[in-house]
Amino acid sequence: MLVKVFGAAVQGISATIITIEVNISKGIKFFLVGLPDNAVKESHERIISALQYNNIKIPRTQVVINMAPADIKKEGAAYDLPLAIGMLAANESLKSDLLSEYLIMGELSLDGTLKPIKGVLPIAIKARELGYKGFILPKENSREAAVVNNLDIHGAENIMEVIDFLNGEKDIEKTIVNTRDEFFTTFDLFENDFSDVKGQENVKRALEIAASGGHNIIMIGPPGAGKSMMAKRLPTILPPFTLQEALETTKIHSVAGKIDNKTSLMSKRTFRNPHHTISDVALVGGGNFPQPGEISLAHNGVLFLDELPEFKRSVLEVLRQPLEDRKISISRAKFSIDYPASFMLVAAMNPCPCGYYNHPEKECVCSAGSIQKYLNKISGPLLDRIDIHIEIVPVPFEKLTTNTKTEKSSTIRDRVIRTRKIQEERFKEINNVHCNAQMSSSLLRQYAVLDNESNKLLKIAMEKLHLSARAYDKILKVARTIADMEESEHIKSKHIAEAINYRNLDREGWAN
Repeated sequence: MLVKVFGAAVQGISATIITIEVNISKGIKFFLVGLPDNAVKESHERIISALQYNNIKIPRTQVVINMAPADIKKEGAAYDLPLAIGMLAANESLKSDLLSEYLIMGELSLDGTLKPIKGVLPIAIKARELGYKGFILPKENSREAAVVNNLDIHGAENIMEVIDFLNGEKDIEKTIVNTRDEFFTTFDLFENDFSDVKGQENVKRALEIAASGGHNIIMIGPPGAGKSMMAKRLPTILPPFTLQEALETTKIHSVAGKIDNKTSLMSKRTFRNPHHTISDVALVGGGNFPQPGEISLAHNGVLFLDELPEFKRSVLEVLRQPLEDRKISISRAKFSIDYPASFMLVAAMNPCPCGYYNHPEKECVCSAGSIQKYLNKISGPLLDRIDIHIEIVPVPFEKLTTNTKTEKSSTIRDRVIRTRKIQEERFKEINNVHCNAQMSSSLLRQYAVLDNESNKLLKIAMEKLHLSARAYDKILKVARTIADMEESEHIKSKHIAEAINYRNLDREGWAN
């Protein structure tokens, strides 16, 4: 008997339906075709063990399974459940009436228990798109899939529950998640707050500008000055996710297997903080079985690179293209995958190997050559792509011990949201541009027009600091954001002056 069961393969952050055709005939052999990898081929042993453990009759005939389309590589153990169901249906050990209405995915343990799988959310979205009635999957993944409405989500704990459900003997309770309620009750709950930060008003100002315009920022200062502490608080002042952004971010984390069984839809902007020993592939994504890297996991959020010069030069250079294009392309001989990578880059570093160059109290013990060598680890082209450079000095003891209350993150966030709304209104007719940092050169000519005084000031800065054309664009973008924060339609000379001040770490001025 020939039956068809439907599963899915995840490519990038999208899913493709896989039709699993199972035919049973006379013979004793088992054939699995359709470009399965080793994990899929090994499913036969897991299926046999699971069926035997649950006293289910195993087909004693020839079994031929084709996974179509045959030109797509099938990877992982998530096909265990649909393969097992297909074998039982072809052997007439269970009814096959409902198989065409459901997508089925799940990894089997040897006792028939279902283990969680990756990429559930894009699979559920594809199932709804193609009109399937429901999705049968491991219970631990059910909340994640239940984000998709108009699709019945049945989370099963073991294969027997699935068999009983398909035979009509026992129902599997549907998993229902009120996405909007869960999203809007958790999107503003944070462990950290800017009210914990004493002093550093100029750095807070720079971070607020960065958040208001979506700008990349680098902080340079001695150890213990508060670089990491303030970076970790940046997500608390970013505008909350829209539902579309939350869904897109959750899809990426779903594909990477980063969603826990208590999470349905991610409600807070991500903060990724990879160690400086990270490899190129781990940062940008890829591998033999392509997975999203840290820059994609930071999509719509923050990528924090602490101790920036300690990262390998090759790792830092691969950031240049996604910082401009806001996506990363993984190309292989047989396929190409695009992952979104629209993130805010926040970097932190010491000014020299010992960390105390320009320190107001401690003396630097580094030679001029070693300082320059240390700074040269950051290439000029990468530095050009960072909009805001800010130097940090240690907080005096008097400020550390003061009981004066500082601004809460919620107060700063309200200002950021107000500024972002101005930009959203400005770019509402332009695709893929939502904030000032995303403006192209043509948009800058339209929305960042300077008067004579501002133009003269910028010309002097360009000549004195030997800034590049890209740095010129960055200054205009930051000045546009500062003007938006003051609800000023035109960019004034004071806005340009402040924006120029945030380029003081450019190559010619670093160690002076």
